[in-house]
Amino acid sequence: QVQLVESGGGLVQAGGSLRLSCAASGRAFSTYDMGWFRQAPGKEREFVAAIRWSVTNTYYASSVKGRFTISRDNVKSTVSLQMNSLKPEDTAVYYCAARRGSSSYSAMVNEYDYWGQGTQVTVSS
Repeated sequence: QVQLVESGGGLVQAGGSLRLSCAASGRAFSTYDMGWFRQAPGKEREFVAAIRWSVTNTYYASSVKGRFTISRDNVKSTVSLQMNSLKPEDTAVYYCAARRGSSSYSAMVNEYDYWGQGTQVTVSS
């Protein structure tokens, strides 16, 4: 069982930056792949970024590649999402998610086992 708590959301102007953090409690955090997803009003939840349990590989949606960076600290049981050059279309509730380690990463919502409660990110134009 893993409990996830996100923080760091807020209101920022277009072009600005925010850093989201996700604190995990429970056992064996280092064996979980971690992901960030987001959901805008009226839209489905979508993949943003993922990082493998081994920290060696990261993956990004094309819409955020080059602007967002995912990282994790397996000692502190945290995963972060640094978001730069934010755009109004990045406005959404952002969710941290954990997936039991497997042989490959996943961008699929239904393949993640645990979710945080979400944190709101609003980017004004």
